[in-house]
Amino acid sequence: MNDLQAKEQRLYEDMARVGSLIVAYSGGVDSAYLAYAAHRVLGERMLAVTAVSASYSARDRELAKACVARTGFPHEFIETDELSDPRYRANHPDRCYFCKDELFTRLDELRARRGYAAVAYGVNVDDQGDWRPGQLAAREHRVLTPLLDAGLTKAEIRELARRAELPVWDRPASACLSSRIAYGLEVTAERLAVVERGEEALRQLGFRQFRVRHHDQLVRIEIAPDELPQALSPAMARRLVEVFKALGFAFVTLDLEGYRQGSLNLIKLSHRSADSAGSPRRTP
Repeated sequence: MNDLQAKEQRLYEDMARVGSLIVAYSGGVDSAYLAYAAHRVLGERMLAVTAVSASYSARDRELAKACVARTGFPHEFIETDELSDPRYRANHPDRCYFCKDELFTRLDELRARRGYAAVAYGVNVDDQGDWRPGQLAAREHRVLTPLLDAGLTKAEIRELARRAELPVWDRPASACLSSRIAYGLEVTAERLAVVERGEEALRQLGFRQFRVRHHDQLVRIEIAPDELPQALSPAMARRLVEVFKALGFAFVTLDLEGYRQGSLNLIKLSHRSADSAGSPRRTP
């Protein structure tokens, strides 16, 4: 048995011991593979649950449904309302904590009503190196981390998903639409809709991996380095200006470093200390 097979075997054994499970399923490769593996082990004693809100794009919803149709694991949509929390809308670097707290509260309620043993989500080894306050909420809610516990990296999960013939195995990394809005700029349904329309326009223009970073009047477009030459052509530059000025931006910029995850985490807010960033407050 090679190392990857051993990790997968541990994953299966860990979930079998749990007995029944709700999987937080966003439709990305990590949660899709976790749901697939849970279904193989637990059958109908697992349920994949997708949270729908203004920060979850229509495209992500369709991709999540397509993967469910392909694999057949039990699945439901629920609604979450993180935008009703002023701490989430304030969009400090701990914003993700309040989003995940809302999500896991809803999943805990569903778990208790339906009699499932636990809730799990798709965090993996590679997720430990970036600022991810949502992991604190997961720990507080005692959410299981089967992929992390098995020692699986992102590349290994993609390989296992490819072997399982999951349609999302090579899908570019994704995150909620709120992650595109610069820290300190209020998260609103209107700004989320602008980001969603901008990213759909980039997709229609032929780009595959990108982010639309909303900085109020300025948009910062990140394109994967291997796709940057297409974005830098004069004709494409004119088209990007047309698209994003029509969405209400006064200034349209292309980030010459290209797409990278977590780029907004590099921006420090002078009014917020590192201590407060590391200790989200749950009190109203």
